[in-house]
Amino acid sequence: MEVLFREVNPFDLWIWVEFETVPKEMEKQYVEELFNSWFFLGKLGGYNAENFQVQEVGVDISYMNYDPDYAENSMMSLMHNMGEFEFLGSWGRCWLDLGTTDLVALDILINSLGELSKDYVTINQLIIGGENSDWPVETNPDDKFMEE
Repeated sequence: MEVLFREVNPFDLWIWVEFETVPKEMEKQYVEELFNSWFFLGKLGGYNAENFQVQEVGVDISYMNYDPDYAENSMMSLMHNMGEFEFLGSWGRCWLDLGTTDLVALDILINSLGELSKDYVTINQLIIGGENSDWPVETNPDDKFMEE
C-alpha cells in the first residue's frame, strides 16, 4: 500500500483510499468499521500523545506506576467531526475534522489500513489530504457529519 500526503489541513481533511478492484459490500463494511472505530477513539481522546505514559516507559511495563493526575492534567486531544465514508468505483473517501487530536492518529490509521490491505481488501494507495481530480469534493461537508 502506497501512502501519499498532499496538502493537509487537520480541520478540513479528506482521506482517499484506492482499492485494487471495486470493493465488495463486505470489504466496504470492513473499511467503514475501521474508520468509524478510529474516529470514535479519537472523539474520546485516545490519540493524546501528551499522555503516552505506557509508551514512554519502554518495553518492561511490569509494575509500572500509572499517574491518573498526569493524565487528567494533559491537554485535551479530541477529534471533532467525520463525514460518512463514500465509495465510487475503486475509490473511497472520508472527510474529517481532526480537531486537536495529535497526529499520531494518522500513524495508527495508516498501520491499521496496511493490515486491512494485507488480510481483507487490497488497497493500492492511501492519500491523506488534497483532492482527487476524478472525484470533486463539496465545498461544505456540514451535512455529512456523523458526530457533532
